[in-house]
Amino acid sequence: MSAPAFVYLISILFASSFSPFSATTNSASRCFESIISFGDSLDDTGNQVLLYPSPPPEDAARSPFGRTFFHHPTGRYTDGRVVLDFLAQSFGLPLVPPYLGGEKCGRNFSEGVNFAVAGAAALDYEFYEKMGVYITQKNESLGIQWDWFKRFLSTISDSRKFLEKSLIVMGEIGANDYFSLVHLGRSLEDAHSLAPSVINFIGSKIQDIIDLGALTILVPGIPLRGCIPSLVAKYSNNRTTDKDYEKLGCVDWLNELSRYHNELLQQELNRIQTLNPHVSIIYADYYNNMKRIYVSPDEFGFKQVFRACCGAGGGPYNFDVTTPCGVPPATCCDDPSSYVSWEGNHFTEAVYKVMAQGFLDGPYTIPQMKTICPHFQSFTTLSY
Repeated sequence: MSAPAFVYLISILFASSFSPFSATTNSASRCFESIISFGDSLDDTGNQVLLYPSPPPEDAARSPFGRTFFHHPTGRYTDGRVVLDFLAQSFGLPLVPPYLGGEKCGRNFSEGVNFAVAGAAALDYEFYEKMGVYITQKNESLGIQWDWFKRFLSTISDSRKFLEKSLIVMGEIGANDYFSLVHLGRSLEDAHSLAPSVINFIGSKIQDIIDLGALTILVPGIPLRGCIPSLVAKYSNNRTTDKDYEKLGCVDWLNELSRYHNELLQQELNRIQTLNPHVSIIYADYYNNMKRIYVSPDEFGFKQVFRACCGAGGGPYNFDVTTPCGVPPATCCDDPSSYVSWEGNHFTEAVYKVMAQGFLDGPYTIPQMKTICPHFQSFTTLSY
């Protein structure tokens, strides 16, 4: 990609960090002065497309990504906003911009910075190399995001005070560790055996950021990966015995990986909380928050559960790995808000909005967010 094109891409991405719906709360009443985020494609707001700007463009740099809210691609792997965006808006903050490219544009990260990268694993590439596993994405792990964060923190004059007033969002992270192994043909037992290492590393970064001054940390679990159309299509001959998903046809052994990770993660968070009673550590239950959508889609206005809004191939999933969204002959549905899946691998903005509402107004955080921050703008009062 040429230098002018790269600068243009950065300008588009940072322009998407502002909207007429952002920062509507008086700063004096805010619970947090900024949001600092780590994670993968569920949280990425542009880092992946900036990390790999050369042709062919990353999926999220192509139309029709971003069509619903921003009306142009922003580097988000959906048609509009992600959960992180809805959290920022509810807390009266601007949408959280990607870290990469910010120094080139003189971006001010005083109200938020996002280190999340699509495809990121918790563990570094070298860890997998020692296992004899060679993954294609090497530059996005939580460890690398942590290095970026430390570089960023070195530019803050009073970094401890800055962290004390920030909401730290540590993930969602970990799903790509397990499912990369599964995709490469390693056994389910191999994927299970990763969990302690994944959880220990996430826990170590949580403790590290507490030691640096953070007082409020939101830690999401992993959602139901076994209900994602691309995976259901791939493993359709090995589905579920779980009665909750029997009529849907999710792949429950994949969901079980998510449940196992989440169980260990909650145990680790309880351990860290005991060691740091002055800190608020909040578990975000992605799994059960998402589960309710699959079990009762009509309740939330979803008409298509497994069929991708944007894709090719037709059939029950409209997913073809050789023809991703944005590449002809892939087409896009007219109403993404009636679909659960955006392009077979990620969710629509409508789903992320329901999930954000479950975290903020509902019971899907432990402890509930309203007990930590009573001043955020409820979904019942804030127009999106």
